[in-house]
Amino acid sequence: MPEQPADPQQRPPVVLRDPVVIAAFEGWNDAGEAASQAVAHLHEVWNAVDLAEFDPELYHDFQVNRPTVSFDEDGKRVLTWPTTRISYAVLPDSPRDVLLVRGIEPSMRWRTYAGEVVEHARTAGASMVLTLGALLADVPHTRPLPVTSSSDDPELVERLQIEPSRYEGPTGIVGVVADAVSGAGMPSVSLWAAVPHYVGQPPSPKGTLALLHRIEELLDVTVPMGDLPEDARAWERGVDELASEDSEIAEYVQQLEEAKDTADLPEASGEAIAREFERYLRRRDDPPRRG
Repeated sequence: MPEQPADPQQRPPVVLRDPVVIAAFEGWNDAGEAASQAVAHLHEVWNAVDLAEFDPELYHDFQVNRPTVSFDEDGKRVLTWPTTRISYAVLPDSPRDVLLVRGIEPSMRWRTYAGEVVEHARTAGASMVLTLGALLADVPHTRPLPVTSSSDDPELVERLQIEPSRYEGPTGIVGVVADAVSGAGMPSVSLWAAVPHYVGQPPSPKGTLALLHRIEELLDVTVPMGDLPEDARAWERGVDELASEDSEIAEYVQQLEEAKDTADLPEASGEAIAREFERYLRRRDDPPRRG
């Protein structure tokens, strides 16, 4: 039997409105760190407040995920342990708030770990859980990186027009958490960004940007992007330069581009352009966020 997860040490100091959990985990599920950086970005731009953290002794092999040493502003040495942190953000321009989960795929006690995530979501009264992941794939860095959206919940599949989950094979903590959430009776959606396998090392700002745009669409919110679009363009220019120095990579990228463009022809100027236009209008009409 798995160990029972510890009760949340703290409860939200405010009542969250119809909260959605957004979770990402560094490691096997996080090519280019695109998913974990998406949650880190949301934490920053939504001024999230730290709520709780997991006991790292329960879940991590410190020879695999070692603690780090740094110095604070006063020059004092600080030891930081690998862990999972829970934070919340109140969104004034939305009818719902968010609970953010950012951690590292644990080395042990996965069922207990997933149970602890579920308990925090239940305590906050979450109505839905979004799990984020990123995988290496045969996609060109010069085109918008695709994000797949899937769920085991038939009602969400129909309402959000997403795919039913059909994956079979090895899974990471994202799959285990999604299964625990489903078992607890909470609907969940899994978002996976495809990162070019020939440039899978972190960071992957274009993958992060793709996940954030999909979150905007699913939750009908506006995410301030800050410097991320320019970071994505700089990343793409950097990969262009690398490809120009290697004829084999350049030829391979061209093949990926042709395959992608052919696959996208049926929707060339349909839904994709409509979604982009709606996103533009929403950004234009939204007042600038402060703080």
